[in-house]
Amino acid sequence: MELNELRKKIDGVDTEIIKLLNKRMEFAVQTRKLKKQTTDQTREAEVMAKVGKPKGLLSGQFLEKIYKDIMTESKRLQEQDTKLAGFQGEHGAYSEVAVKTYNQLLIPIPCTQFSEVFEGVENNKLDFGVVPVENSLGGAVTAVNDLLVETDLTIVGEVKVPIHHCLLAPPDTDYRDIKVVYSHPQALAQCRGFLARNKLEPRQYYDTAGAAMMVSNDKPAAAAAIASKLCAEIYGLDILKENIEDHESNTTRFVVLAKEKDENSKEKGDKCSIVFSTAHKAGALFEVLEAFSDAGINLTRIESRPITKDPGKFGFLLDFQGSDQDGKVTDALDKVKKHTTMLKMLGCYKEAKE
Repeated sequence: MELNELRKKIDGVDTEIIKLLNKRMEFAVQTRKLKKQTTDQTREAEVMAKVGKPKGLLSGQFLEKIYKDIMTESKRLQEQDTKLAGFQGEHGAYSEVAVKTYNQLLIPIPCTQFSEVFEGVENNKLDFGVVPVENSLGGAVTAVNDLLVETDLTIVGEVKVPIHHCLLAPPDTDYRDIKVVYSHPQALAQCRGFLARNKLEPRQYYDTAGAAMMVSNDKPAAAAAIASKLCAEIYGLDILKENIEDHESNTTRFVVLAKEKDENSKEKGDKCSIVFSTAHKAGALFEVLEAFSDAGINLTRIESRPITKDPGKFGFLLDFQGSDQDGKVTDALDKVKKHTTMLKMLGCYKEAKE
């Protein structure tokens, strides 16, 4: 038993080493956008000087060998010039699932706040940002919609991700011993029936993936987390139960942001997003909607959000089916301009299929 316990501890350390190596590589690929060339001999010498000395049981020779391999791999990743996609949350968040669903080749970069995702794309530190705009059960993600109203970024795509929650716990946890479950308040609410049936106490945490990471690292007694299946893989947790959400139809829609549309892309969009404001008078919004109705254009979403830079005024986010290259769409938008005080095309992109 003592040998098995030691081996479990070694497995846990190995999981941490892999997570930290991944984090180091993420930082490395981000630095590529801030320097002129991949190889920086001065920086490499600084790193080797720091790590090339004995530390505890590790000899300087051993550490030098490891770090030479690490820096070789860092340069290989930088030379690939892979595109970076920012998302809000910890690794394993459903937003990261959306990134990989949109494009498997993108490198997901975690951001603390939604605003950090927008700023990263605006400042060219990120190539894309992937953010949730609405959930089929929870409705609009107001923090993101507020940012969309005032952004100059372009929506270049969308992703719809089915949200399937899992009950996760450290390896070899006995399901019968679990008393407490940590997760984001929305995830806990979406699994209310499961928690009640199993007499599990819900405890709020800032993020689903953050809860999984905490349970993996701290291993609180009699505790589990509700998060994605991806979190089990990343944090070395066992999946005790899958699909524990109360409603199977739980889906989140994400939009993909870029600094500007790729003009070389031959793909024709079939869905558009705009933001507009109207004069504060009766019938102003109706006149805008009537222009789309007369053109036979199907609206898929309309959302009203306050304009923070102009207190007392509101912007309307509107999505509709159609291409900005179609005559009936351009004609409708020309009519809309006459009834708005501000009109901005956020993007035309391929609609995600269910």
